[in-house]
Amino acid sequence: MKRVVITGVGTINSLGHSVPETLEAMREGRCGIGELEFRDVDRLAIKIGGQVRGFEAKGRFNRQQMSLYDRFTQFTLAAAKEAITQSGLTFNGDLAARSGVVLGTAGGGVSTWDDNYRSVYEDGKNRVHPFVVPKLMNNAAASHLSMEYNLKGPSFTVSTACASSNHAMAQALAMVRSGMAPVIVTGGSESMLCFGGVKAWEGLRVMSKDACRPFSANRNGMVQGEGAGVFVFEEYEHAKARGADILCEVIGSAMSSDASDIVMPSKQGAARAISGALRDARLNPEDVAYINAHGTGTAANDKTECAAVADVFGKHADNLMISSTKSMHGHLIGGTGAVELLACIMALRDGVIAPTIGYEEPDPECALDVVPNEARQAKVDVALSNAFAFGGMNAVLALRKV
Repeated sequence: MKRVVITGVGTINSLGHSVPETLEAMREGRCGIGELEFRDVDRLAIKIGGQVRGFEAKGRFNRQQMSLYDRFTQFTLAAAKEAITQSGLTFNGDLAARSGVVLGTAGGGVSTWDDNYRSVYEDGKNRVHPFVVPKLMNNAAASHLSMEYNLKGPSFTVSTACASSNHAMAQALAMVRSGMAPVIVTGGSESMLCFGGVKAWEGLRVMSKDACRPFSANRNGMVQGEGAGVFVFEEYEHAKARGADILCEVIGSAMSSDASDIVMPSKQGAARAISGALRDARLNPEDVAYINAHGTGTAANDKTECAAVADVFGKHADNLMISSTKSMHGHLIGGTGAVELLACIMALRDGVIAPTIGYEEPDPECALDVVPNEARQAKVDVALSNAFAFGGMNAVLALRKV
């Protein structure tokens, strides 16, 4: 079984348009959640979100590309450019033929759906742009990324709601481990912050109107975000032979299904995914120092996740640091695990634990060290990243310092 390392990272989200900007914001405990700005926001009950501001697509892409790229694809390509540039890889010959793309998204081209429904139903138009379907399809970002960088190996999109990115990265890990591909560009993206996207989520009645406060007793719901995180997963010997800067090692993953309820999370399902990742990585519970939590800020998710962590780690749960960066950048749905993986890499590389901001009141059902409000310096050799989705789809990744 081959070892898998990360040699490139890229992101765009409400905290920053690059990895350095995002990590600086996480270290400072800065909040990227604010008032939403788009058409018809006044008709929404929920008016806040982790919106990417100052992103000028026209300055990045030409007219033909703009006709093909939904906002979620634009985010993907911006993040991928940063990641692949950092990796130093150029894909040609056999490397291009065998390397691929595995990305996660839950909604795909939601902005394109929203714009064209409005055009047909509200404006009364009888025709839409001929590229609407290729623009909105969930695999659009993966397809365009493969074309942009000449990646001719296995390429596809995973869609498992809020666990999409972690499922995609788990698949990337398995493919590089097995020798199927020497490099997989992986991660996820999402852009649901438009009228139709937010209106649909309002119907679930799980959204906060004022702030995301994971694990705090006075939390009142999740807050949506948008953006992308992209990573270069590379076979260790391949990376070593070319003198790549290895950021960390991906040492395990596990996936589980609650098989119980479409929206209510299961402690048992989450615990199976966490313990499975430990087994796959050949770790003891005591080896883990930090967990980037799913931590949505909803009452059901937070207490269920804390209970699952307590069950798996036993007494060691009291020694763990567990934080939710959703408190800063919002919940990117299918892209969220990718942006959150950056916090794990920061913990391993820099010894900085991103905080859970907005924490105001202890909750006895979330009685763990949630790194409240301020970042912390700590030595971390192993970190986990949790993702638990509607439909009971769970995926956990394990990373190690190199």
